[in-house]
Amino acid sequence: MATTTAQSGSVLERFPAGGPRGSWPAEEYAATQRAQGTNAQVVMDLRGDQFLVVTGTIPE
Repeated sequence: MATTTAQSGSVLERFPAGGPRGSWPAEEYAATQRAQGTNAQVVMDLRGDQFLVVTGTIPE
Protein backbone atom coordinates (compact mmCIF):
# COMPACT_ATOMS: atom_id res chain seq x y z
CA MET A 1 0.00 0.00 0.00
CA ALA A 2 1.40 3.39 -0.99
CA THR A 3 1.38 6.21 1.50
CA THR A 4 1.62 9.91 0.96
CA THR A 5 3.11 12.57 3.15
CA ALA A 6 2.42 16.26 3.39
CA GLN A 7 4.60 18.35 1.11
CA SER A 8 6.02 21.59 2.43
CA GLY A 9 8.21 24.10 0.74
CA SER A 10 8.14 27.44 -0.96
CA VAL A 11 8.97 28.98 -4.30
CA LEU A 12 11.79 31.48 -3.94
CA GLU A 13 11.84 32.75 -7.52
CA ARG A 14 10.42 32.03 -11.00
CA PHE A 15 12.29 32.24 -14.31
CA PRO A 16 10.91 31.89 -17.85
CA ALA A 17 11.98 28.72 -19.62
CA GLY A 18 12.82 30.57 -22.84
CA GLY A 19 15.98 32.31 -21.65
CA PRO A 20 18.91 33.13 -23.94
CA ARG A 21 20.97 30.17 -25.13
CA GLY A 22 23.70 29.32 -22.65
CA SER A 23 22.05 31.35 -19.88
CA TRP A 24 20.96 29.54 -16.72
CA PRO A 25 19.53 32.25 -14.43
CA ALA A 26 17.52 29.80 -12.30
CA GLU A 27 20.60 27.64 -11.66
CA GLU A 28 22.70 30.71 -10.87
CA TYR A 29 20.08 32.02 -8.44
CA ALA A 30 19.81 28.61 -6.73
CA ALA A 31 23.61 28.40 -6.40
CA THR A 32 23.64 31.84 -4.75
CA GLN A 33 20.93 30.72 -2.33
CA ARG A 34 22.84 27.52 -1.50
CA ALA A 35 26.00 29.57 -0.85
CA GLN A 36 23.96 31.54 1.71
CA GLY A 37 22.83 28.34 3.43
CA THR A 38 19.41 27.82 1.85
CA ASN A 39 18.66 24.37 0.44
CA ALA A 40 17.47 25.61 -2.97
CA GLN A 41 16.72 23.42 -5.98
CA VAL A 42 15.55 24.14 -9.51
CA VAL A 43 12.45 22.37 -10.80
CA MET A 44 10.55 22.72 -14.06
CA ASP A 45 6.92 23.84 -14.06
CA LEU A 46 5.74 22.32 -17.35
CA ARG A 47 2.28 23.86 -17.23
CA GLY A 48 3.66 27.34 -16.62
CA ASP A 49 6.69 26.84 -18.93
CA GLN A 50 9.04 28.19 -16.30
CA PHE A 51 11.78 27.15 -13.92
CA LEU A 52 11.10 27.45 -10.21
CA VAL A 53 13.72 27.81 -7.52
CA VAL A 54 12.25 26.05 -4.51
CA THR A 55 13.25 25.29 -0.97
CA GLY A 56 11.97 22.59 1.36
CA THR A 57 10.42 19.28 0.36
CA ILE A 58 9.28 18.91 -3.21
CA PRO A 59 7.15 16.12 -4.68
CA GLU A 60 8.96 13.44 -6.65
